[in-house]
Amino acid sequence: MLPGAIGYIDMRTFADFSFNKPNEPARRAVEAALTLVSNADAVIIDLRNNGGGSPTMVGYLVSAFTPPGANIYNEFHHRDSSESERPKESYPNPRLNVPLYVLISGRTASAAESTAYTLQAAKRAILVGAVTGGAAHPGGEFPAGDDFFVFISTSTTVNPVTGTNWEGVGVKPDVIVDPARALERAEVLALENVLKSKQPEAAAVETRWTLEALQAEASPAKGPPLADYVGTYAGAEISTENGTLALRRGRRPTWTLVRIRNDVFCVKDEPFRRVLFERDSARHVTRFQLVRAGSASTWFLKVKTAT
Repeated sequence: MLPGAIGYIDMRTFADFSFNKPNEPARRAVEAALTLVSNADAVIIDLRNNGGGSPTMVGYLVSAFTPPGANIYNEFHHRDSSESERPKESYPNPRLNVPLYVLISGRTASAAESTAYTLQAAKRAILVGAVTGGAAHPGGEFPAGDDFFVFISTSTTVNPVTGTNWEGVGVKPDVIVDPARALERAEVLALENVLKSKQPEAAAVETRWTLEALQAEASPAKGPPLADYVGTYAGAEISTENGTLALRRGRRPTWTLVRIRNDVFCVKDEPFRRVLFERDSARHVTRFQLVRAGSASTWFLKVKTAT
């Protein structure tokens, strides 16, 4: 779970399993991941480093976010037969309305492309990243003599919604961004989407703070000099490290602070925590408030040094 109640599944392969064996590790693993994010306000599935795998896993994962019986699954047309990625059993508790984002890149291939393509064609997910590899036609290696082998496609993939596939052209993202920044971009999109819904006030504050923190890290805010905040406080120490502000409390690990605006900072990697500095009439920093979204705050008074 990412800050802001965003569920995140980093899926590196599509392992195979049989519906006749409900306790197989691959099925248990994907069900455990889906259970973990079952209360998330939005879900991100990361397929940027997924080279493919089993069509069985494709169908089962897609069914966790789409209506049972939906005619959306890709079909493989062989010379003498055809088969579908439609799962023999749909995921029992699909989340049909949760905002869903899928991360893709040039390394996303085969079954991973099929998942992204299916969810996009069904208008169920927003794809974020770069165009995928473009491997839609399943096949295999066949001997060509003298220890050489050639890959030959043995079937054609057809999506019932689009009537075509992604062979050679790749799956195109809805939001084009450097794959290295795709997760960050998807988090922002997810949080913006969640803020449009009716959340309890405490949850809305944490969502908003998390969004503002991500935006601040992507585009640092300007404000008073960091030297204004440096000093000893009752129970804390503020210093600068590598051009950023750092907060240390006793023997606890140092927190790096990111400016949100003016005298308001958040804790890097913990955007639900904020540090608010206060000044006196002469504009000198006199204390700061450490706040967690939806919780009580703690004040730290700056210690005056002898002159």
